[in-house]
Amino acid sequence: MPDDVWTGAPYSLPVPKIDATVANIARAWNYLVGGKDNFEADREAARQLIKVAPIIGIAARLSRAYLRRAVTYLVGEGIGQFLDIGTGLPTAGNTHEIAQSLAPASRVVYVDNDPVVISHVRALVAPFPEGITSYIDADSRDPASILAEAGKTLDFAEPVGVMLFDLLNFIEDDEVAASIVCALMGAVPSGSYLAIMHPASDLDPALLEAERRWNQLAAQRVRLRSGEQVAAFLTGLDLVEPGLVSIAQWRPGPDDEVSAE
Repeated sequence: MPDDVWTGAPYSLPVPKIDATVANIARAWNYLVGGKDNFEADREAARQLIKVAPIIGIAARLSRAYLRRAVTYLVGEGIGQFLDIGTGLPTAGNTHEIAQSLAPASRVVYVDNDPVVISHVRALVAPFPEGITSYIDADSRDPASILAEAGKTLDFAEPVGVMLFDLLNFIEDDEVAASIVCALMGAVPSGSYLAIMHPASDLDPALLEAERRWNQLAAQRVRLRSGEQVAAFLTGLDLVEPGLVSIAQWRPGPDDEVSAE
């Protein structure tokens, strides 16, 4: 079986080289959401970020609830296939788990090129018998390759839910980030959706210091953007109400936190 497709069967992957002494965003975020796939360098980096900007710890918790709400909404709108780019480490409540629990025949393609994530690909829970969960090892800056490979699992004649959660903030060049969104949304048919999460530099002034601190600690540089800059990536798209808001404010349920303060 090729290493870009996973359907629950065991197969061999090359062992990636992982430096446990350098903070990694996938592992640090895994720590922030309560996961165990992280090292001390990741935990220390995460603790430093929270010390500088406590809102980061809150946002990590809220992000999982937002993913659940977004996927649930899309399934309710009839979306039965998802392209999740920049998936990160597997934790509880992933896109395929949520979608296939609601619509067992859902097809989900994950995309990442982080060696840490690749090493944990087998940790994904086996999909429902009716559904498919696939994995592509690819760079988000090459959407043409992603779309070509994803087309082996997804039917691009039918609507797709494109998930870009904490991805574009690792694309420092605005034009490149915008081109990724344009290429992806230009390839999916009418009726498709884009779900996005991007840390906002104007949400809390402390986040800018956290950005600086992270870029000192890790090899994967982060670029925060204002809400206006993120909105520019969505030009030409119709926004689902309430539009581009903080993740806590996007269609919260009765049991969800509604403030990041």
